[in-house]
Amino acid sequence: MTVRVGFLGAGAIATYHSKSLRASGEPVERSLVFDPDRPRAEAFASITGCAIADTADEVIAGSDAVYVCTWTSEHEALVKLAADAGVAMFCEKPLGTNLASAQRMVDLVEASGVVNQVGLVLRRSPVFHLLKQLGEDPASGELITVIFRDDQFLPIQGRYASTWRADVEKAGAGVLIEHSIHDVDLLEWMYGPITSVSATTRFLHGIEGIEDSAVASYSFASGLHATLTSVWHDLLDRPSNRQVEVFGSTLWAQLNGEWAGNVSWSRNGPVETRSGADVAAEVHDPRAGENPDGAFIRAVRDRTPAYPSMADALRAHVVVDATYRSAANGGELITF
Repeated sequence: MTVRVGFLGAGAIATYHSKSLRASGEPVERSLVFDPDRPRAEAFASITGCAIADTADEVIAGSDAVYVCTWTSEHEALVKLAADAGVAMFCEKPLGTNLASAQRMVDLVEASGVVNQVGLVLRRSPVFHLLKQLGEDPASGELITVIFRDDQFLPIQGRYASTWRADVEKAGAGVLIEHSIHDVDLLEWMYGPITSVSATTRFLHGIEGIEDSAVASYSFASGLHATLTSVWHDLLDRPSNRQVEVFGSTLWAQLNGEWAGNVSWSRNGPVETRSGADVAAEVHDPRAGENPDGAFIRAVRDRTPAYPSMADALRAHVVVDATYRSAANGGELITF
């Protein structure tokens, strides 16, 4: 079965997903694209071969599945249109500009029963899978602490070719929700439920409502604690990067990268390092390294649940909301 795929939004992330679909080898037809910026839609159509629609409804009506790749404030309305039409959807992260919007979106798709997936693609990252696996190994002892750093240049310049992330009405907030929603999701996925947070934020670029630095301290039900430092800078020649260091009672491990990269570790012995294809070879979970877009198309075709779903993504919004509330109150400890 060839799945007809439509695109709501024609920017950098829509282009990324179109390329990823091609790389997946799954049979898809790029049906239609709509973007309020007509020249952007025309450029996307010229590359992908899809037709240009005049409305989002037209894309939905002519597709088996749609990609919601707009600025964040538009996600909820577009997800409702697709859900009401019974059309499967892949929604970019974050789901909404705030927790209430994210909850409504989850309620919409669960009531409709449509296949849905969210763009928390790092749950399939080989390097993060290996780091998670190392922490779960009994030989690592009890996990003590995690130090997580995430940095990229402020994404209103360079290859992003858009400015909406500097508009609080469209983005909701800054680096924490727009970029580090990935990191919060990874921390919970790897290490279990977060139970409290204390956080601070900064606004060095002077953009109203858009924090460009966040530092959060999280405690987990297991007793583990973690710090997350997330930064938007202006080093345009520095690509997005994540570095994570983990200490267990008998483990030291370090990750550099996001999807590719390397993982090093030691358990009272020589340091071992894996990079490239050697990372995936160490990981037991078959989802490690899986093409997220190919997995979505198979779920649509087979009418099976996609992963991660919007319901899976909701917990990260709960934690991010608590993190913002803590920062707004001078680092107040928030428990949940």
